Amino acid sequence: MNASSDIKRPDIANFRRVVVKVGSSLLVDPVKGLKAEWLDALGHDLAAMHHRGVDVLVVSSGAIAMGRGVLNLPRGPLKLEESQAAAAVGQIALSRAWAEVLGRHGITAGQILVTLGDTEERQRYLNARATLGRLLEMKAVPVVNENDTVATNEIRYGDNDRLAARVATMAGADLLVLLSDIDGLYTAPPQSDPRATLIPLVPRITAEIEAMAGGAASELSRGGMRTKVEAAKIATAGGTHMIIADGRVMNPLQRIAAEGPCTWFLTGSNPVSARKTWIAGALEPKGTLFLDEGATQAIRSGKSLLSAGVKRIEGVFERGDAVVMRAPDGGELGRGLIGYDSTEAALLAGRSSRDIETLLGYEGRAELIHRDDMALGAL
Repeated sequence: MNASSDIKRPDIANFRRVVVKVGSSLLVDPVKGLKAEWLDALGHDLAAMHHRGVDVLVVSSGAIAMGRGVLNLPRGPLKLEESQAAAAVGQIALSRAWAEVLGRHGITAGQILVTLGDTEERQRYLNARATLGRLLEMKAVPVVNENDTVATNEIRYGDNDRLAARVATMAGADLLVLLSDIDGLYTAPPQSDPRATLIPLVPRITAEIEAMAGGAASELSRGGMRTKVEAAKIATAGGTHMIIADGRVMNPLQRIAAEGPCTWFLTGSNPVSARKTWIAGALEPKGTLFLDEGATQAIRSGKSLLSAGVKRIEGVFERGDAVVMRAPDGGELGRGLIGYDSTEAALLAGRSSRDIETLLGYEGRAELIHRDDMALGAL
């Protein structure tokens, strides 16, 4: 792994939107419950980032672990319905804990419960993404967790590492920090191999890196190094750098900032370019929007597509589907994710955004396609 020795480690202070994932074993002691002192110290770290103007999101495990303590459920594996019941109780306690610790710094927390479908189905993805974006615009900190009360063994993520990576790419974060019970990726499991050494920087995830991943190390955790490397693959493919760091210390984010031990997984792109590449090439377009000259020029100058600039539409599509945008000469201007289905888009074509509520019966979004959901240039 000497190839990474000439690549400089990034500075955590230079990132603008950061997702921090917190594992169950960090938050909850199986006997004593919530580790309030540790959480308060992490709250200081998060508040320091937030007050510097960084967009902060949290992906928090711990609902089942907290709920099983409240319900006095036995230690060891739980049946699915027991896990769901524990989550139902624990989510209330967990959200209250986050609201209180952030509230002490004048920060509002917003709870978001997601399932696999919320990040895999485009319509629900857009809804979840819009909610995250609006909370961040309002300077709140979204606290995200898998919705264990309704998730089943067949559809659940099974760990919050990969969920955190999905949230990071959904939110357009440029950094994901996985706080765990180990300070990074080692050449071999350090518990069993005294010769194992920490890998500080992974420029690219190779088969060799994947082979180094081990199993779960904690009773309360559903993840292990294997799922963390899988999360790194998701994050870096989406343009997000990722860190694995030891969260058992007090003020773990300060420790990273002070160049404490951790593993950085680097990406060769950024969230915007990675997302636009996905829109441009990975999604099959379901319809076509024919634009007037004004809309064409507005889009080329970096603006969103409004309904007034659409002359007509072709195709049948749902909200969140990819569509082609064509200029007045018929050439492909680009592609984007449409904010309305084809029936609604047909009603809105050529009309002012002010008329949306009158035409549709509800107050929809002003943009047919937001500029962040566009990839320009014909393929």
